[in-house]
Amino acid sequence: MFDRRILYVILAILVVMSLGSMDWLSLLLTLPAVIIAITFHEFAHAWMADKLGDTTPRYQGRLTLNPLAHLDPIGSILLIFAHVGWGKPVQINPNNFTSNKSRSACEALVSLAGPAMNFIIAIILTLVSMLLSALAPQTFLYSYAGNLIGILIYMTITVNIGLGVFNLIPLPPLDGEKIFRHILPYRAVEWLDRNAYTLNLIFLVLWITGLLSFVVSPVIDFVQSGIFWLVGKIVGLFL
Repeated sequence: MFDRRILYVILAILVVMSLGSMDWLSLLLTLPAVIIAITFHEFAHAWMADKLGDTTPRYQGRLTLNPLAHLDPIGSILLIFAHVGWGKPVQINPNNFTSNKSRSACEALVSLAGPAMNFIIAIILTLVSMLLSALAPQTFLYSYAGNLIGILIYMTITVNIGLGVFNLIPLPPLDGEKIFRHILPYRAVEWLDRNAYTLNLIFLVLWITGLLSFVVSPVIDFVQSGIFWLVGKIVGLFL
């Protein structure tokens, strides 16, 4: 893992660069979305580990929806200003898994649970938004309070999709690397372990230069459009 001090420097640079163009109303509305996305993401990791037999997250107080147990100051601020970030990592002990699945499969499931939870929340809130628009348009679409609720819901959908997609990138220290390594042959996993520091640096360079956003943003847009399309079709069947 790269030096945490580097993250502080990046944080300061990104915040300073964002201050001039920051829409403070959008910032205020993004805060609840960030709290919800990170809290549920990390809770899902803890819940899955617990279900597979590892009670480490339970003993560390992570099997809760209390945001204070899951928010990482740096990751949260970066998610607000840079639209990529993370929560406080959930610690697990793979030796404690009691499932009949392999240890590698259990670790992959724990890693997958976080992004999966973000996509589930995005789908549920998209459904709520479309139902409110269809069933109570005067209240939801044409009133100040309704518009505010709509913006909050949209922000939460967007942040959850962004966090889910970002964490599926197959580079350490993200969830995607832990999921991806489960399907790799043993020699490839050994190579990943030997080159973990280099891969972390590659991730850092891609992030700082904006190349990561160049790749991830179209994927986020695609996933969001797909969710809207899918939920729209489902709503259309019943309304």
